[in-house]
Amino acid sequence: MDIFDNRSASPMLIAEMQEPFDSPDYIYELKLDGERCLAYLDKSGAHLQNKRKLTLNPRFPELNGINKSVKSRCILDGEITVLVDGKPDFSQVQRRALMSNKFKIQLAADKCPASFTAFDILYYKDGPVMDRPLLERKALLQKVIKSENDRLAISRYIGEQGKALYEAAAEQGLEGVVAKRKDSIYQLGKRTKDWIKFKNLLDDDFVVLGYIEKENNVVSLILGQYQESKMIYKGHVTMGVSREDFKIISGIKTARPPFDPPKGNDNAVWIKPDLVCTVKYMDLTSKGGLRQPVYKGLRDDKDPKDCLEK
Repeated sequence: MDIFDNRSASPMLIAEMQEPFDSPDYIYELKLDGERCLAYLDKSGAHLQNKRKLTLNPRFPELNGINKSVKSRCILDGEITVLVDGKPDFSQVQRRALMSNKFKIQLAADKCPASFTAFDILYYKDGPVMDRPLLERKALLQKVIKSENDRLAISRYIGEQGKALYEAAAEQGLEGVVAKRKDSIYQLGKRTKDWIKFKNLLDDDFVVLGYIEKENNVVSLILGQYQESKMIYKGHVTMGVSREDFKIISGIKTARPPFDPPKGNDNAVWIKPDLVCTVKYMDLTSKGGLRQPVYKGLRDDKDPKDCLEK
């Protein structure tokens, strides 16, 4: 069945982080801090879909017209970002992704409009192009987009110099770099070493298990990840938790913890293990804890069961 008509494509995934390297076999592009999105574009409109195949158009109405900037029917892979002070701000994207009120969404779109940056093409005119080498797909991506604008852009890349691009990204406080093998095909929903990330700061996704309220309206979230089917305690995060997200978190309380909690959680309020959050951190402690964790936001494009202990 045609992947354009049934909206069945799943984005290719990026392999676990490695140290930056240089290679003539790879190209390098910036890793944008936003929400991964497949854009199905034709004359009738734009359909935006995240990794869980949820439709994003109602939350990012300013992107509904990006189909007017392409020459032919296509599926583009890219990232939805919101720039704040010239840099992608993940919290702005995730805040929007959790909104449902149309009026508030439109206000947010007017104040901090989102953009879609395309870095790959899966489908062109009347069929898939995923078996073509990456550099051919990159050339086709340039061909299909008539003109770039504030809502639709094409990701730039360089060859060979992965270390230099990573250092430049780190100096600017950007998320990192993705290395992609030049001859790689596009593999739907698969994670391969053809695409590798170099990240400036580490981050990971965790299931929110509960919270502890402290003095001065400070909240510490309790985090977990799955080890096969068993929930494993992964510590707390306090810095960066917003009022908006805490309102969502505190709305799904449950009587029992979803795991056997360690000491230090006597005053915890437990919630259903239905929410996923992203946490940024410097590195791991010797016991596997997070060093200097900072909460980035809730995300609705990942199933809690996919938050696996590394």
